[in-house]
Amino acid sequence: MLRPVILAGGSGTRLWPLSRPEHPKPLARVTGGHSMLQQTVLRAGRLAEAADPIIVCGEDLYPPVSDHLAEIGVSGFRGVLEPVGRSTAPAAAAAALLSAVDDLLLVLPADHAIEDTEAFVEAVERAVEAARAGWLVTFGVAPDRPETGYGYIEHGPAVAGIPGVIRIASFREKPDRPTARRYLDSGRYSWNSGMFLFRAGTFVDELRSASPGMIHQVRAALGDESDNGPVVLDSQAFSACPEGSIDRIVMEHTRHGAMVPLEAGWSDLGSWAALWEMASRDQEGNMVTGPAEVRSVSSSYVSAGERPVLVVGLDGVIVVDTGDAVLVAAMDRAQDVRPPELSRDQPD
Repeated sequence: MLRPVILAGGSGTRLWPLSRPEHPKPLARVTGGHSMLQQTVLRAGRLAEAADPIIVCGEDLYPPVSDHLAEIGVSGFRGVLEPVGRSTAPAAAAAALLSAVDDLLLVLPADHAIEDTEAFVEAVERAVEAARAGWLVTFGVAPDRPETGYGYIEHGPAVAGIPGVIRIASFREKPDRPTARRYLDSGRYSWNSGMFLFRAGTFVDELRSASPGMIHQVRAALGDESDNGPVVLDSQAFSACPEGSIDRIVMEHTRHGAMVPLEAGWSDLGSWAALWEMASRDQEGNMVTGPAEVRSVSSSYVSAGERPVLVVGLDGVIVVDTGDAVLVAAMDRAQDVRPPELSRDQPD
């Protein structure tokens, strides 16, 4: 059984002010009518014999997540509700412990975009054989620029007997620009997409070896879950769970890490520059939405909410107005966008 596990808890701080804790990135509608969550669920539904998905999200987000899925006619899913965020490894562990040991879990962040769904499906199909053979598979994207906002995967040798799958030599954290340029020029690195495919039992075994405390706390947080309704993780047990990503806790240490190349127009949409690159732009290279007007402007992203926005005589800028917040930034500083820490002090 192939079961999508969709992680819907990304905060997307570099997409402030569109993405905020009360309206996180997976629920944003940034590339069309569907939210990122809806696009991810619909894409996973194209996989042959895919089971109903497991959706992992915060307790407070379960109502809007359910509403988004209802909009696209999806009711058969299992919710796993986290009282606090503990990154991707505990979330995947909860899904694995809720699954049969031989289930194949396709772990997908709900905050990325893929242009070519057919290529995505083909990549997953190539990865299935490796996952059934005990490999923990991730999907690597060929870099086309020295990107500093992504992690990288160093290529190892091919996996014997399984076409289109290679061993992982190492994971590299987000590099500085000279290092990213070196990775690009070498041809031996891929961007880390953050998507994974593995047997539930294999992942639990690897996690038990890498972080026994994590698997213990997740199991305790699950308690005696029923088959009806969402699984609400116990707050005390889950809050005591160590935090960590699948990459750092498992993939960087396993001897069974493998990668399938993904050529499907992937982007994590992690910044306004990434949104601009994915968007349809006018002849001046501008993406303009809402009641906004640009004059003598090029290579820019301008988004207005309900009130008019006018941008004049600028090149390579990001202007976003959501009604209660405004962002103005240089396009080449998109990776530096973070929610402002404004003083709330008021005069007496």
